[in-house]
Amino acid sequence: MKGNRLKAYKIVITGPFNAGKTAFIHSISDITMVTTERRITDTGLTAGNKSETTVAMDYGQKRLGDAMLHLYGTPGQARFEFMWSILAKEMDAFVLLVDSTDRVSLMDAKQVMRQFRKQAKVPYVVAANKQDHRAAMPPAEIQRRLAVSKGVAVMPCVARDKKSVLQVLEHVRQLLV
Repeated sequence: MKGNRLKAYKIVITGPFNAGKTAFIHSISDITMVTTERRITDTGLTAGNKSETTVAMDYGQKRLGDAMLHLYGTPGQARFEFMWSILAKEMDAFVLLVDSTDRVSLMDAKQVMRQFRKQAKVPYVVAANKQDHRAAMPPAEIQRRLAVSKGVAVMPCVARDKKSVLQVLEHVRQLLV
């Protein structure tokens, strides 16, 4: 019986507003995702037709072999930044999700990355989301713009595609074993 035990890992999915964190968890979760999305009230935010944003967290689970990944999605807006340190407590790794089509948001992504690296010395991956768009920057350019060391993977991703998200999470899992 002991050999069949699942190893549980807390993985935080973070990144700037509109990077795709909710979609990332939604596309892969084995359970119905828990979300705290609310109607956007900040008129300064522009995200096309996006009408809701996460205000506390998203939560999902994904079993990969003998590992159970507990996925916690953070809010991306600076006004909900206080949730970042709460969600980062006891994390085993994090995924920094960035919008590959939004060069301006990379400055926010850099700030988020710094904050999470201060929280704990854990492995992390950068997932370059929206790689299915023509205007998407290649992962190598994102790596350069974020000044991410060569030892940190910057992986192409499409958050609404389960197979793409699975590749990112499999890489994170490999960092943990």
